Amino acid sequence: MENSSIIKHLTEFVTEQRLNTFKKVLENRTNYVTVVLEDIFQSHNASAVLRTCDCFGVQNVHVIENKNEFKPNPEISLGAANWLTINSGNKNAANTKETIQDLKNKGYRIIATTPHHNAISINDLDINKGPFALLFGTELTGLTDEAISLSDEFVKIPMYGFTESFNISVSAAIFLSNIIERIKKTEIHWKLSENEKETILLEWLKYSIKKSELIIKSLNKL
Repeated sequence: MENSSIIKHLTEFVTEQRLNTFKKVLENRTNYVTVVLEDIFQSHNASAVLRTCDCFGVQNVHVIENKNEFKPNPEISLGAANWLTINSGNKNAANTKETIQDLKNKGYRIIATTPHHNAISINDLDINKGPFALLFGTELTGLTDEAISLSDEFVKIPMYGFTESFNISVSAAIFLSNIIERIKKTEIHWKLSENEKETILLEWLKYSIKKSELIIKSLNKL
């Protein structure tokens, strides 16, 4: 059965207000920008980044788990993971390379967030050159050499103190606040396609409705 038919049936199990909220949020979701987290190990940071992505409308988050398991704390993320599309890279030792190559194959520029490697200011990042993925590394050592070598561009937050970097959750919030506001002021086609909206709406409905899989199963038997 087509997604549109399933969605039409499932909407009968949610209030009109909730459905309208879903549609309103989807209008501000984007896949023009995606976030990649490489080996984040502190649960409060993982959770805060997911919450930030949800707040700024970034739908897809890619999680690379080479050494550390990604364990967001629901009390901090406030359920943000339920509304995001989390893509996990944890199958083998080449998780970083495979995740980045997959994004490149999908047309994403790979932008490493780092204060080094002749990084440009976030204010100078060209947002018009096409979709891009922002890479964030571990809390202590940042991105791996492999991630850096596979990146297309390097970007940083201007800083004026003794400390050379922000906490990763703060850094993600600053980057996304800057980028999303700039994108929305351009003619860039940053919004989700109708097919993308439909796919995500179906997942949100399934999450929101008790025993949704049983409802869909019974529907398929009709």
